[in-house]
Amino acid sequence: MTDTTDTPLIEVRAVTRILAGIVPTTLVHDIDLAIDTNEFVAITGPSGSGKSSLLYLLGLLDVPTSGEVLIRGKATTSMSEPERAMTRLSMLGFVFQFHFLLPEFSILDNVTLPMRALGQRSPEAIRQRGRDILASLGLADHVDKRPDQLSGGQRQRVAVARALANEPPVILADEPTGSLDSKASEQVFALLRDLVDNHGKTVVAVTHDLELAARMDRRVHIVDGTIVPEAALHHA
Repeated sequence: MTDTTDTPLIEVRAVTRILAGIVPTTLVHDIDLAIDTNEFVAITGPSGSGKSSLLYLLGLLDVPTSGEVLIRGKATTSMSEPERAMTRLSMLGFVFQFHFLLPEFSILDNVTLPMRALGQRSPEAIRQRGRDILASLGLADHVDKRPDQLSGGQRQRVAVARALANEPPVILADEPTGSLDSKASEQVFALLRDLVDNHGKTVVAVTHDLELAARMDRRVHIVDGTIVPEAALHHA
């Protein structure tokens, strides 16, 4: 059994991702990165630099061409797709720039989807946890509504609730405030900050907003698919 005492929650070792094609495209190149429990990490960089590509590798939504992604010390690149899916469901929650809520489902049904997929709770327990999460995010009065009946900020809070459904230790967010106005953006940021400060979560967020990034615990800056060293970043 792996000793997890000093093991990073997520570790990336010499990861490269090359998109096949007539002219192959390198999305990220030779990345090493360790993310510990209870960190709030910003991933920043110019458009097309590989920020989202790295996040998808961290979240097991993509597989590296070479290198290894470890979750709590366990290698993932050789996992079968069912193993990867179960690891995603139990360990990782996802929030994207566009909420990707299913329009024909109620808010409650959207939030309970990951729990139903994981299959570890009874239907009654699933619905009760869904209601509890939504209530904790100030959405108790909206459980039976559909996404188009909510504001953009409310929909993004529902997306966070869905990410939290299976109590994962890690939340991965891709431009979670990118489509919101300043007030809603601040509310979503405060929610993510609270998950780290008061609920022991690790949050890794891709953002183009350097002011928000500066309020996170650590910044990982990517240029042309590689991480810029911290010293160079400070002198940029």
